[in-house]
This record gives sequence, C-alpha cells and structure tokens, in this order.
Amino acid sequence: MPYDPSSLLAEGPRVGLRPFTLDDGAEFTARARESRELHRPWLFPPDTAAGYAAYAGLLIRDPTKAGFLVCERDGGGIAGFVTVNNIVEGAFQCGALGYGAFAHAAGRGLMREGLGLVVDHAFGPMRLHRLEINVQPDNTPSIALARGCGFRREGYSPRMLFIDGAWRDHERWALTVEMRPSG
Repeated sequence: MPYDPSSLLAEGPRVGLRPFTLDDGAEFTARARESRELHRPWLFPPDTAAGYAAYAGLLIRDPTKAGFLVCERDGGGIAGFVTVNNIVEGAFQCGALGYGAFAHAAGRGLMREGLGLVVDHAFGPMRLHRLEINVQPDNTPSIALARGCGFRREGYSPRMLFIDGAWRDHERWALTVEMRPSG
C-alpha cells in the first residue's frame, strides 16, 4: 500500500503508524519471509496469505488486541509491526506489546520511532496506563529497543511462554504513563 498520510494514526520524522489491513498481506508476508533469519528463534510472524489473514483478522476484530504497521515515510514500505495484546480495561488499563522489525529496516532506528508512536497512542487515545513487554533474555536487540523506549526491567519469569516447541524464559519489562518523560 503506498504511503498515504491520511491513513496514519501518528507520524514521526521517518515513520508513520497505521492499523493492519487485510490488503497488507502480500507485502507483510514477503517481508516476513525475507526476515526469517533475523526473527528466529524469537519471533514467527505469519509468512503465508492464510496465516496473515487469520493474524490480521484477529487484530482487526478482537477488542483485546490492536495491531499497528510501522511504515517508512520515504516510500511507504512496511518497516515492522507492533501489537498490543491482552488489553485489559477497568482498574488495570494495561496491554502487552509484541513487535518485530523487518530485515531491510533493522538497525536503522525506525522501530524505536515506531514503538514510541505506539506507546504515545496507547497512553493517549487507547487510554492505557501500563504497557508490558516480555522478551527472551538472549534477544538483545529487543531488550535494547525496550530499554531505549523507556521501559524498565521488572523481573524474570522462567518457562513463561511456549515458543518454537519449548517453554522459554522471559524478562518482564514495563512502562507506565507516569514513567514517560514529559514533553
């Protein structure tokens, strides 16, 4: 999908943020296939049309989830994605973040900018108070991204999530509205 500023939820100097659509499947799955080496063993984004349709459909329909594509302003290509899962309202006002950069965009700071836009959106229009990230301890790029966006390490959970055929340990990172620097 070409870069269309009218479809954006937020925009930074180099990236724009927009919701997932079913029309993004071909580009998303091609990027996921190109990025397998970067993502494994931590992340398994859908890389088939059927997988993407199921994944994006859930992000679009399920009120406990929200999905965002991080798109480069220069050309509009999808640089990565951020999901807010397990959204709980009421007294908790929390969501759990998942994210991934695509190989062509990795290491360029685009995901840091995009994740910052998602955090702003989550603490703004979504009215969340707390965001959490669970990351495997050896996934140093993901930990650096969490830290760089102001998240603090809150703990360690052995055998927390079942990924790629095994229960994996995770570090728990979190950010609240009050922890964000003002301005």
